[in-house]
Order: sequence, then C-alpha cells, then structure tokens
Amino acid sequence: MFNEKSGLLGAIEYFSDPTICIDAVAAAKWKDGPECPKCQGKKVSFIQTRKLWTCLGCRKQFSVKVGTIFEDSAVPLNKWLVAMWMLANCKNGISSYEVGRAIKVTQRTAWFMLQRIRHAMHTGSINKMTGEIEADETFVGGKARNMHMGKRIEKIHGRGPHGKAVVFGLIDRETGTARTCVVDGRKKHQLHAEVTANVEPGSMLYTDALKSYEGLRDYQHKVIDHAEAYVDGAVHTNKMENFCSLLKRSIKGTYVSIEPFHLFRYLDEQTFRYNERKRRDAERFALVLGSIMGKRLTWNLLTCQEAG
Repeated sequence: MFNEKSGLLGAIEYFSDPTICIDAVAAAKWKDGPECPKCQGKKVSFIQTRKLWTCLGCRKQFSVKVGTIFEDSAVPLNKWLVAMWMLANCKNGISSYEVGRAIKVTQRTAWFMLQRIRHAMHTGSINKMTGEIEADETFVGGKARNMHMGKRIEKIHGRGPHGKAVVFGLIDRETGTARTCVVDGRKKHQLHAEVTANVEPGSMLYTDALKSYEGLRDYQHKVIDHAEAYVDGAVHTNKMENFCSLLKRSIKGTYVSIEPFHLFRYLDEQTFRYNERKRRDAERFALVLGSIMGKRLTWNLLTCQEAG
C-alpha cells in the first residue's frame, strides 16, 4: 500500500496503475481469492488482456466490479477509488462538481458515483446503544429570507419548521459513535419509537426540554432546559449538537441544496466520517472499500424510476 502520509496525491499516484486498482478491489471483495458469481466456484483463470476472470467450471467471465457498487459502471476503477478517497476524508464533504472536475467526468456521473459511495458508507446495527446517550433533533432546510419569492410561497406556510426535514440523532458518549435518521416529525410517538428501537432500556438518556421526550420511563431520563442553561454537570446534549453543526456546515457550505428524498444518504456520509474521525485517512478509505459488496445502486432506483 502507498505511504498514507502522502494523502490524496499519494492515492492518485498509487491507483494510476489499473492492475493495482483491480488487486485492491479484489482483496476487499474476496477474502479467500476470486470466486465465480454464478456457481461460486474457486477454480478461475485471469485473462490479463481483458482484465477479467473465467470460471473453469461454468465458463462464465466476470470482472471485479460484479456484485459491488461499481457494477455496470464504465468509469475506470482509478477514478472510482480517488473519488472514494476524497469523500471519505473531506471533513465537510465534497461536491459532485468538484469531483467531476478533479477526475474528468461529468457532474451527473460524479453525482451518481458519490451516491453509490454513500450507499457503501451506510452501516446499520441490530445492537442497541447502552450507557450514557444523548438525543436531539434538528431541522434541515432553506431559510425563507434566502428563497426566491416563488419558492417561498411554495414551501413556507405559517411559522416554525414547516417545509423542512427533521433529522433525529443519538450519540453514545463512551464510544463517541452516532446514529441518525430522517423522521417524519418530532411528535412524541415518532421520537419515542426511534429511542426505543436504538437505546437499551435502563440506559442514561440526556435530551433537551422538548415535550415530545416526556414519558420515556424505561430510561434514566435527564433533561436540560436550554432556556435556563446549556450544561448542568453531566446533563447536556452538546455532543449531539456538535454533530448537527457539522452536518449543517457540510450541507450549507458544500452541497447547498439537497432533495429531501436523498437526505438520508448525506446522513450516512456524515455519520460515517464522524464515527471514524479518529482513524487515519487510509484506514477510513479501507473501511469504505471493504463495504462495497452487495450494495448495488442503479440509476433508476436512485431517481425513483423503479420500485424498491
């Protein structure tokens, strides 16, 4: 592997060799060596001139992209891996326009690539969070004063957060890991459902004074009223608010405008970088590369043109 201290430049130079790219993806995809996607046979032969494998059992030919986020993409792996490095390690994210200029693809192609990489960044867990947990919610959406009059009439009706997306998050203080999701609203039944699904009963739960958090009797629930103070000993939600600040900084400063339908993918990106913030750049990149299997995302599915 290249010298990780050389950063992005080192990654570009290292992955400029197509053979190295194939070897890197193959090592991440097949822990025990190449395997036929049709018959799962291990007896395969590599065709050097075509950069493909042939199964000696069923005679099927296949590339390293099959069954990964790269499948059916005409973009070469060296561009894919550089884009992956950039998204995994740019603290405030990176726009599709910038990626497109950097790796010489169209903005539309770069956007599609980044969405597929965000899909690989998604990590779920059936294990519930325990210990000291902070919970908070925030609104994502444009400010009325910055909108064109037509957009303002379309989106803004009355006062408050109407027309904005609601993002709910939890942070484990001990491990420093976050979980986030887009919720339909912040009514009691909506927030209680998320807390119950992700936090082990009996855990210490810290929230603000929002009325919707009342009634969480299965938890040691402590409340900080921000009208009076932001910290009362161990009772605060500062870590969760810090995460929300980073999220909004990336959205407002880098992405500018996000369709609500795609917001959860940007949450996956920000959550991944936040949870892996203590790792080195090469380690974060390796984690994303190791998550490419079984996560194919087609253009039609991404743009809601096919069911699922």
